[in-house]
Amino acid sequence: MTALAGFFNLGPMEMIILLVVGVMIFGRRLPEVGRYLGKGIVEFKKGIKGIEDEMEPSITRVESQPTESPRPPQKVAATAPRFDDSPAPKA
Repeated sequence: MTALAGFFNLGPMEMIILLVVGVMIFGRRLPEVGRYLGKGIVEFKKGIKGIEDEMEPSITRVESQPTESPRPPQKVAATAPRFDDSPAPKA
């Protein structure tokens, strides 16, 4: 709890005020809200873990593929356009 308070820079008075406001807003449903919040966090972590599990095989597959040796550049014969010396036909 102290790490959370340090992160948000909340003193004990601010935490008490937030607790009172939370009880006033949620009242008897406060444990239910906490339960749903906890379930949501667990589902979020499962989703992130699933994405990491899907990405892991593709990362190892890319890393494990042998690299090809670079091929020497191929020489391409350059061709120039041909010009006719004959005069153009008159229309």
